[in-house]
Amino acid sequence: MQVHLVKKQTIQNYVNSHASGKSSFEKWITVIKYADWKIPEDIRRTFGSADLLGKGSDRVVFDIGGNNYRMICKYYFSGTMAHLFVCWIGTHAEYDELCKSGQQFIVNAY
Repeated sequence: MQVHLVKKQTIQNYVNSHASGKSSFEKWITVIKYADWKIPEDIRRTFGSADLLGKGSDRVVFDIGGNNYRMICKYYFSGTMAHLFVCWIGTHAEYDELCKSGQQFIVNAY
């Protein structure tokens, strides 16, 4: 199924203030454009470093830019499309802080 990236503008806004990650995020968006996902494990087949979060969160963490950035997305599979909702974007260090507080399962900054 084709992947529908909800609020792509969120990523573009982040890149505008973090220019060093621009090419990495653009590459990630290009891969998403051609991805074919039917189940969560397909996400990991596309992005081997992606982590599917537990606790029934239906969330995935993407490592972007050589693990310099992290992005948390909620995923949902409908009958015809896989949907990705951007919940949070930050640096690896910011993600580590988020995890220390256990917020990675519930954060919704956008």
